[in-house]
Order: sequence, then structure tokens, then C-alpha cells
Amino acid sequence: MTALALPTRKDEAYRYADLDALGRVWADLAQAREIVVPAGEAHSHVLLAANEAVEVHRARLVIQPGASLDLFALNGAAEYGRIEMDVEVREGARFTLNAANIAGGKATQEIVTHVRHTEPNGTSNQTVRSVLGGTATGSYLGKVAVARQAQKVDGEQSVKAMLLDRGATANCKPELEIYADDVKCAHGATVGELDPTQLFYAMSRGLPPAEAKALLLEGFVLQLWDDAPEDRRDELVEASRALLRRVAA
Repeated sequence: MTALALPTRKDEAYRYADLDALGRVWADLAQAREIVVPAGEAHSHVLLAANEAVEVHRARLVIQPGASLDLFALNGAAEYGRIEMDVEVREGARFTLNAANIAGGKATQEIVTHVRHTEPNGTSNQTVRSVLGGTATGSYLGKVAVARQAQKVDGEQSVKAMLLDRGATANCKPELEIYADDVKCAHGATVGELDPTQLFYAMSRGLPPAEAKALLLEGFVLQLWDDAPEDRRDELVEASRALLRRVAA
């Protein structure tokens, strides 16, 4: 079998990737995991990508008619982390993604999604938050495609990034491709910094600067996990807090 060539920056999905880090795992990279949510069923899944220096997770998801999938993903790989999903939403189905990039140092983290509404009355909602320090790069590349026959679709993307240092970079690229004429789709992206007034207030109450930053950032990130499965919610919260304290230090 001939090994696939590494992608280049001409490939839009890898435009901001750390290709050197990707090359370290490319030869052993598994095919995208195939996941089908059966018609009428409701599933939740948690993905914690914070165990290895380089982590790449890829999935192809099909959400059958009337089914729903709530996905909670934390991207915290120390050097390069990529969460990549191709999602097909069928009639009356629902897909929800709550995800975070938390990176410091020279890390690169990416969340890349392609949500395809192929049938009517589907719903998708993607909420992504990034916290970036040092010279880290955090990216969200998300495309929502609505087929001509997929009327009455509701698709939303909310992307926000917080930069802790001047050398950090956030790339936010929500994209819509709509061929139906009776849909409700929207997206928004913002990049900002911690409010210095709030930071000063927290520090004036005796918190060291790093702890004050981490506390404020918790409010920015932890709300993503409010609806996570109860048996995994604490794990998501604690992993997020640990990453935020590392980045804010």
C-alpha cells in the first residue's frame, strides 16, 4: 500500500496546521472513525484530547432521521492537536458540538468540521471557545453545507477566542454553503483579550495574577460543559481547569 502524501497548506483544511508535527503521526494515522447514530436515538459523547503531545482525532458521523448527537470535545494537546469531523445530518436530526482549544507555548490546535444537512428539518449548533497563550495557534474551520432539498434547516456557529499574549494567534473561519431557500443559518466569530478591569478586581481580592486569569477564563470555557453527561462532566471541568492554569501561568 502506498502511503498518502502529507497535505500542504494549499489544502484549506490544513491551512494552519503544524505539518511537521502532523508528519510524526501521519504514517500511522488511522482512517476516520465511522459513527452512525440510529434513527430516533439520542446519544452524547465526550472527547478528551489532552494525553499526548501530538493527537489527531478524525470521525465521519451520520445522524439518522430523528436522532441526536451531543458532542463535547476538549483539545489540549501540548504540541499539536486536531479534531476533525465530517457530519451528515438527516431529516429531523440534531447535531450539537461544544468544543474548546486550550493552548500555550508553541502549540497548535485545530477543530475542523464539515456539517452537511442533506435532508429537511435538521438542526446543528456548534459552539467553540479558544484560550491561547505564548505563541500558540488555535483554529476553527467550520463549514455548514445545506443541500437544495434540505428545507427548514437551522444551523448555527458561535466561535470566540481569548488571547492571553501578543504572540498568540486565533483563526476563526465559520462558513456557510446554502442551496435551500427556506433555512435559518447564522454564524459569528470574535477574538478578544481578558478585561483588564475584571482582572484588576480579581487581583485586588488577593488572587495572584495567574490564578486571577485562570478564574476569569473558567467562566469563558466551563459553560461549554453544562449539558455534558453527568458521569463525564467533572472530568471535563477538571481537565479544563488544569489546562487553563497551565496556560495562564
